[in-house]
Amino acid sequence: MSRRESVLCDTHILLWALSDPDRLPRDARACLERAEVFLSAASVWEISIKASMGRIDCDPAQVADAIEAVGFQHLPVTATHAARVFMLPAIHRDPFDRMLVAQALCESLPLLTSDGALAAYGDVVRLV
Repeated sequence: MSRRESVLCDTHILLWALSDPDRLPRDARACLERAEVFLSAASVWEISIKASMGRIDCDPAQVADAIEAVGFQHLPVTATHAARVFMLPAIHRDPFDRMLVAQALCESLPLLTSDGALAAYGDVVRLV
């Protein structure tokens, strides 16, 4: 029996998957349908901050509830993840994206993203 692929989604992919799946490229939608999908607590935190600042129109509690409702898995932020951020080269300045890269590296999960700047972190990043 083959092992199911697993992926970690960045915040944009999460929001598109929940609210506007047609915005995702076909291969990204297919990946989300066949893979075990993880969503970081850092993404919900990012959504909370941006929503409180009026930068996005979204209820973070509804996003958190929707993660399990659609069959995705929560990925908590651990001290190991936080410490791994220290070892990342200063390619990207966004602290949330850096945390997602660190989590992807620690958990051996490809990070599914549309942010081309993150590709510089190497094979752990899967651009869609």
